[in-house]
Amino acid sequence: MRTMGRRWIFMVPAAIVGILLFIAIGGESVKYLWNWLLPPMFGWREITFWQAVGLLALCRILFGSHGFSRSGVRRRMSDRMTERMAGRMGERWDKMTPEEQERFRQGLRARCGFGPSVS
Repeated sequence: MRTMGRRWIFMVPAAIVGILLFIAIGGESVKYLWNWLLPPMFGWREITFWQAVGLLALCRILFGSHGFSRSGVRRRMSDRMTERMAGRMGERWDKMTPEEQERFRQGLRARCGFGPSVS
């Protein structure tokens, strides 16, 4: 128990320093890239450090993973849904006659832009 308490004493300040370092480097990087690229290309105005940090946060909210990794909860749910859909489609396919299967193939090719079947 004692080692866990000692570990937290070092981990909490290190985490705070890491977060502050990420904000500082990320904000400066976004500000530098924005001010280097966008005003000359599009005539937009330059931004400040705090605007760059806000833009970084906005991008994290809009495009970030929100704490879920692809290998985590979402992947398991996605895999289960894919398996379930494949199983249901397989059952439906097995119940179709060869004519219905060919009509399905033709419709799929037409919707996907491949035109009529060559076979």
